Amino acid sequence: FTFLTNVMDLSPLQVAELYKNRWQVELFFKWLKQHLKIKKFWGDTENAVRIQVYSAIIAYCLVAIVQNDLKLSRSTYEVLQILSISLTDKTPLLDLFNKTNFKNDKERSGSSEPNLFNF
Repeated sequence: FTFLTNVMDLSPLQVAELYKNRWQVELFFKWLKQHLKIKKFWGDTENAVRIQVYSAIIAYCLVAIVQNDLKLSRSTYEVLQILSISLTDKTPLLDLFNKTNFKNDKERSGSSEPNLFNF
């Protein structure tokens, strides 16, 4: 590999290590965007970004715990989607993820329009 730098007091090994570390940061932000659904940061201070990232990580961990405890075969993304559309629903978690009880909105309402208020 060839690395370009304008910092001449670093050894080639140090430059390569810096690029490697920078790439890890890029991979972390890619993971954030894909798994935590962070598209943009709401604040522009370091504290605001930290709060948003930590909140997203906590939410992801809670979803992973639910997925593991209930031994769900669904992906973490699917579990997160189901939970997010069911936030105001009072259905117990076990029933919510039971394949026979969880149907799409079209099947639930009997029409082609989604039913937002299923009481």
